[in-house]
Amino acid sequence: MNIRPRPLSVCLHRLLLGSTLMLGALPAESWASDDAAPAPQQGTSNAQGGGTTADPEKAKLLGNITVTAQSRTQEVQSVPIPLQIVTAKQIDTLAATDLSKMDIFVPGLDIGASQPTQPTYSLRGISTSNFGIGTESAVGVYVNGVYAARSGGSLLAFNDIARIEVLKGPQGTLFGRNAAAGAISIVTNEPTDKFEGHARVRIGNDGLKYADALVNIPLNKDMALRLSVVDNQSDGWIKDAATGKKYGGDNDWGTRAVFRWNVGDNTRVLLSWDHEKLNQAPEPAIGLIPLSNDTNERAPFPADPANYLNPLHAPLYNDAIGARESRRFDGVTLQVDHSFGWADFVSTTAWRGFDTFNLGDYDGTNHVVTYLDTANIEHNNSWYQEFKLSGNNDLMDWVAGVSYYQEQARQTSETDTNTNTVDTLANNAFGVGTPLTDITNMLAAAGLPFTLLGDPWKEAISNDGNFKAYAAFGDVIWHVSDKFDITTGLRYTRDEKEFSWYNMPRSAPAFDAAVAGLYGLGILPPGTLDAFQQNLIFTTSVGTPVYASNTWNNWSPRVVASYKFTPDVMGYASVTRGYKAGGYNSVQVGSTFQPEKVTNYEAGIKSLFPEQNLLINGSVYYYRYDNMQSLALDPNSPATGLPIYIVNSSDQEAKGLELEAQWQPIDSFRVNFLSAYIDAKYRKAIAPDGVDLTGQPTGAPYFSGALSLSYMWHGVANGDLEFDLSQAYRGPSRCNDDSKYQGSCDLTPNFKIGTSTQRTDARIDWHAPGDRWGVALYGSNILNKRYVTGVNNISTSVLGTPFASISPPRTWGLELRAKF
Repeated sequence: MNIRPRPLSVCLHRLLLGSTLMLGALPAESWASDDAAPAPQQGTSNAQGGGTTADPEKAKLLGNITVTAQSRTQEVQSVPIPLQIVTAKQIDTLAATDLSKMDIFVPGLDIGASQPTQPTYSLRGISTSNFGIGTESAVGVYVNGVYAARSGGSLLAFNDIARIEVLKGPQGTLFGRNAAAGAISIVTNEPTDKFEGHARVRIGNDGLKYADALVNIPLNKDMALRLSVVDNQSDGWIKDAATGKKYGGDNDWGTRAVFRWNVGDNTRVLLSWDHEKLNQAPEPAIGLIPLSNDTNERAPFPADPANYLNPLHAPLYNDAIGARESRRFDGVTLQVDHSFGWADFVSTTAWRGFDTFNLGDYDGTNHVVTYLDTANIEHNNSWYQEFKLSGNNDLMDWVAGVSYYQEQARQTSETDTNTNTVDTLANNAFGVGTPLTDITNMLAAAGLPFTLLGDPWKEAISNDGNFKAYAAFGDVIWHVSDKFDITTGLRYTRDEKEFSWYNMPRSAPAFDAAVAGLYGLGILPPGTLDAFQQNLIFTTSVGTPVYASNTWNNWSPRVVASYKFTPDVMGYASVTRGYKAGGYNSVQVGSTFQPEKVTNYEAGIKSLFPEQNLLINGSVYYYRYDNMQSLALDPNSPATGLPIYIVNSSDQEAKGLELEAQWQPIDSFRVNFLSAYIDAKYRKAIAPDGVDLTGQPTGAPYFSGALSLSYMWHGVANGDLEFDLSQAYRGPSRCNDDSKYQGSCDLTPNFKIGTSTQRTDARIDWHAPGDRWGVALYGSNILNKRYVTGVNNISTSVLGTPFASISPPRTWGLELRAKF
């Protein structure tokens, strides 16, 4: 976050601090911040706002935007890096409550957030599956400059957001480790010297009840306080056919407080506190096997894909005991900014802490003989300290700094089942029939009051991680001439990690007591059931702690050359390196994987045509990614029980093209278009089942794009009436020989997986002058396009119970707001 004006050039601010850069999928007006300087009114418009020719001088605002806190105008067309800005206006237009609700409008970005405490991020085809506290995402998420290391605390509800900067390609030099694919920088609003406040409520289908409010209070000429709150509630869009419980709903509440103190003419302090609490039903698991209402019926084994139900129309039966997904998050950030005259100094100190709990159904049935749930429980605390100096002269703009990061994380990966399901496992995976059922029936026939069925069975692995990271960095923009700049940057990072696994002996106290009773009374010979006295799911190093520690060092450089052919046309070329630290798979005892590295080559052009009121930007790139880690289901593990997810390593490469166009043919009408093409393939890869994937696609779709139209009628009921229509497209997944087993491509004739996806959003909004109050009607996915987003096969090969995830239906709402 910028907290004081600094004597850096406009270019350096954009490169290092990410200022408000406009590469959006909505109207150019909507990309400006709420505090953007008003456009010059050199043209005239009629009462309806239509038919007026857009002014060429005003067209230059397509490349201009005023930063909220600094009131500094920065020209996006001078920035030689590819990125897209999501502003508060775009968030409001789409009624998005977090970034995953609008990622499809950022071509190349894909956020899997069906489980908000365990989201996954993909940018330009580079993604990292969430596999616990032992690793980080390859897409770095930063909130006010502070890194969100764990995915459990990275996807928070929008609360008083100023803008979100999506930087594409490796950002290791400027943002540090774990930004190998790119960076998402979230910037919130700071206190101002003006008293203000606003409130907004939304009501809609599926029981939607949303409200947010803020107040900004100047305490005196040097101090100000800004308080905001958001509450997002909904009932859910899918109902359990047996219990009536709803899934897919929201229950999320958050608040933010920011205190600003101008200590003197050259020193400023910002202290902020963020709090969020989420508590809702977990992701619904829709079973694909048709079963009767007899909950003792076992699914046919092996499962036959020809008989799978279409999950878009199948009933939901989830019976996980204690099912919920919850999170409590707190964060405190202290920023101190001081100007020495010859340079500016910024100190950032931050603490983040959160607890998450996610327990959901993993068999997609309510049958006791195939009961399976899993839980992920995390606790996390982290500290971050950064010192930064920056300055400029006629020759160069420079920035240098050091940082320290420390994190303590705990995780428990838990699987809950029962002895009925264990009997099913014995029959399907080991081929020994159903011994527990047979013995129970024998005891009942003899009139003995013993049963070996219906008893809980729990297995779990606990992990502890202690991580430290040290960094030193520098970045210089060399002004070779008035038209030609060369940027050179370098960051050194040292990661120190300690990690442990403890695979707990399985817990089944009721079953053990029954077995001991049968042995003690001589009903069963001792040892008869010894096969059931051990772990059946997590079977490695049971009862023995395992430890690992590693240190990794990395240098991440970048070189960028930019040249202004004309005042409105700039070209650039760059070579950048990215780095993601090595780590561990939390459920694969003793696993250690090495760091990931990427080299990206990029060239682009940014051009503005004022006479045509047209902006066109484009870039091409090629990257080589080494040692990419992904989480894959291992089909060879059923011999020891349920399949497990293992870390799979591969080398990848991709070539891509990105294009942006913004056009304002008349004053009140704007068109924006964004598109991305990528061809991502494996250079070297072996699937868990041994299949060679070299040369095959990684799964990333070829094409994605977004188009938006906006029209404004002035003078409607003494206000303005604005209509926005947004269309997004993401192409079909490119399948490989492992896609079907991983559940990302077609595996049955009864429904499609990995198809192209579309989304159409619309909004009509009337607002009074100055937006003092307003009313809007909006819809998301108004054409009600529904998709099967994936099939989970974790229980297929042992219980015969695959299940699927689907996308939510259309949502709509009515919004009322007031500003004072």
